[in-house]
Amino acid sequence: MHAAALRPAAFGPPKRIRRDVSVDYATLHNWPVYTVTPTARASDKTLVYIHGGAFYGEITAFHWRLIARIAADTGTRVTVPIYPLVPRGTADNVIDTIAAITTSEVERSGAGVVSLAGDSAGGAIALAVALQLNKAGVSLRQTVLIHPVVDLSLSNPEIAVVERRDPILRAAALRPILERWSGDLDIQNPRVSPLYDDLGGLGPLTIFSGTHDITNPDTRLLVDHARAAGVQIVYHEGEGLIHASVALPTREGREARRLILEALR
Repeated sequence: MHAAALRPAAFGPPKRIRRDVSVDYATLHNWPVYTVTPTARASDKTLVYIHGGAFYGEITAFHWRLIARIAADTGTRVTVPIYPLVPRGTADNVIDTIAAITTSEVERSGAGVVSLAGDSAGGAIALAVALQLNKAGVSLRQTVLIHPVVDLSLSNPEIAVVERRDPILRAAALRPILERWSGDLDIQNPRVSPLYDDLGGLGPLTIFSGTHDITNPDTRLLVDHARAAGVQIVYHEGEGLIHASVALPTREGREARRLILEALR
């Protein structure tokens, strides 16, 4: 975390990106914000995409490739806020700003057209923003969560069971970073850990998870809570899939990316 803060990674899109998208840049709320728009077809939908990286890792080339593919293949205009990371960024200041950016997109594009999506840490942010907007009466087309972390306390006893077969994530290594992200808020405050929020009235959810991912036990709880609250939900759980499976050049990774595109299409 400290190394990443000392030597911040580049966050702009790769020089070589798909020819059938255009990329624009603006500064909103003192943040860099990119917009990726398909050029070969009209964009009739808008997506705000929030990248993952355990709240300290910057957006990567994989994220940009996925975002460009979403834009080109689904006819979606994708807004990409580059939010501040820990130790500078916290749940409180980041969620409010992304909520403001998303609200502006709804006002620009109209109700029922704008969606939110996020992977990993970005999934936690996307869900917290969707819940905040729901309380404010802002209607979203849907929210897509890709291997989200929804309870940053990582206190679920089932996590220890899954951790034995998770090759990349360790709860003990993540906790100090997640505590920094919570800032002055309790780690189980719904703005930090959206699993604890009231899901009533939330718009449609599409969620991806894997059984070899330590975030899976809490994702299952989220799915149960959402169904109990009457939320329309589509849940994809991959047997044996790990946290980063969607980024891998494997059959399972390709299938996950296809399903993400299908959900957003």
